[in-house]
Amino acid sequence: MADNASATAGPRGPGGPGIGGRSGPHGQGWGRGQGRGDSDGAHPGKAKDEERIPVTKLSRLVRDIKVKSLEEIYLFSLPIKESQIMDFFLGTSFRDEVLKIMPVQKQTRAGRWTRFKACVAIGDYNGHVGLGVKCSKEVAIAI
Repeated sequence: MADNASATAGPRGPGGPGIGGRSGPHGQGWGRGQGRGDSDGAHPGKAKDEERIPVTKLSRLVRDIKVKSLEEIYLFSLPIKESQIMDFFLGTSFRDEVLKIMPVQKQTRAGRWTRFKACVAIGDYNGHVGLGVKCSKEVAIAI
């Protein structure tokens, strides 16, 4: 019986080091951790066709069809914080154009730190225009 217990329980709890407890001396958690989200990208509890849950009040008004056009949103100068609102009104009529990509640098003690800043115009060629600016380490992410 004692031989069985020693085979299944390691020095740091049942299952050996790193399993069922914290690794490192005194349980300080120097192990690999739990990671960030699902590694395979799958969400077993969520369906792909499931309706989206609105986050902002404007998104709830659009979902309930109390706001009928983009002009009503612009009339009250409401910020559009969710891309799904634009998808609801304009669908696939979006066009975008990259206006400028420029490198920006930050000087530190360790050297220069280069990132890329992208300016993109987006619209539907029917009076609705937006401007996006993003800075990132890679050009593709900035766009």
